[in-house]
Amino acid sequence: MAKTASEDLGSQPIGKILIKQAVPASIGILVMSLNILVDTIFVGHWIGSTAIAAINVVLPVSFFIGALGMAIGIGGSSVISRALGAENSKKALKTFGNQITLTLILTVSLAVLGLVFRNSIIDSFGGKGAIFEPAKIYYTIVLYGVPFLALCMMGNTVIRAEGKPKFAMYAMMIPSVSNLLMDYIFINLLDFGMEGAAWATSLSYVLCLGFIVWYFLSKHSELKIDFTHFGLNPGIVSEIGSLGFVTLARQAVVSITYLFMNNILFDLGGETSVTAYAIVGRMLMFAMFPVLGITQGFLPIAGYNYGAQNYARVRESINKAIKYATVLSTVIFIILMVFPVAITHMFTTNLDVIQQTPNAMRWVFAATPIIAVQLIGAAYFQSIGKARPALLLTLTRQGIFFIPLILILPKFYGELGVWISFPISDVLSTLVTAYFLNKEVKATLINKPV
Repeated sequence: MAKTASEDLGSQPIGKILIKQAVPASIGILVMSLNILVDTIFVGHWIGSTAIAAINVVLPVSFFIGALGMAIGIGGSSVISRALGAENSKKALKTFGNQITLTLILTVSLAVLGLVFRNSIIDSFGGKGAIFEPAKIYYTIVLYGVPFLALCMMGNTVIRAEGKPKFAMYAMMIPSVSNLLMDYIFINLLDFGMEGAAWATSLSYVLCLGFIVWYFLSKHSELKIDFTHFGLNPGIVSEIGSLGFVTLARQAVVSITYLFMNNILFDLGGETSVTAYAIVGRMLMFAMFPVLGITQGFLPIAGYNYGAQNYARVRESINKAIKYATVLSTVIFIILMVFPVAITHMFTTNLDVIQQTPNAMRWVFAATPIIAVQLIGAAYFQSIGKARPALLLTLTRQGIFFIPLILILPKFYGELGVWISFPISDVLSTLVTAYFLNKEVKATLINKPV
């Protein structure tokens, strides 16, 4: 019988398979992040700095609904990876079918609700003053495409769970490249302004989904489902939900963070401060692409080998993932500490924004070299199906530490209090994650059968 791609997760050397998984994931995240980065640059120069702030208001809402697909994808992919490792193809197929059904039901429902209450939602997330109108235009059109985004996010994680990282990379590259091309056509050539930026984004999601559908219908996928797999199974839905809730909770906290940050910064410094945060936020998405790629590559390796009870390989995957991610995050730290002014100039010519953003960027990335432990530690618990510690560790950084800090510190230190909340929460969450990860490894992976 021919060896499947998923079996490589349990047989190839950990360093080799981690790189094999992480490099395509990193490239995909890089291209996607570059898309967001260049999109912001285009909008800033072709429409104006207020448009950057407007998009920053919309992103947490659209990404939260889209992240339902990612949550269902990651939760279900953990189940699929372990099922493939245990040679239970029947459960893997049923899980995939249930993922599709859940994604469609939930995201379409939320997109409709988001459109009905759009004015109050935009205002709540900081779309005030001159930001409101461009935010409303962008928000309305982007929400049409959000269900497509959710299905793309879900399908992408399943492709990676099958051990096909290159196809997952292609799926991430398609909307990124197409969005930039359509940005140029709609904004620069046709002068559609915010409407052009929004349609470019939504249509890019449609193209991405087209590729993912092709992949699962082609010979490349092991998961050949039929209509019987779409019927919801309570046990599988519960397992997907418990693990996917970790990702959804993370994105929910991110959205809440945007809500607080946009409002706090608007009160402290108006549109200029909100725009500075938008630029820093884009760099958070872009600069961390290799570390996030390592994390994405680590998930199916840990899940498959845990399902196969190959605990020595699980331990090795944890150690190497942390080592590789730490080296990369240190390089990122050095670059951002040295070139924050040049980076800011790429986004805008607004002198007030240029003056404020570099200092904020340095504070936000101050603890970057240590975050690998937090990211890999939280991902490990999710990959092996332990939802409670995964949820706790996922929420430590932003939910447990960061949000309280940004509500307290600005009262004493103004805007500086907002920016220093980032490294403080990074340090505290890393310490907590290191403790729980070390405890778990000693309890469940050491002296276990290989």
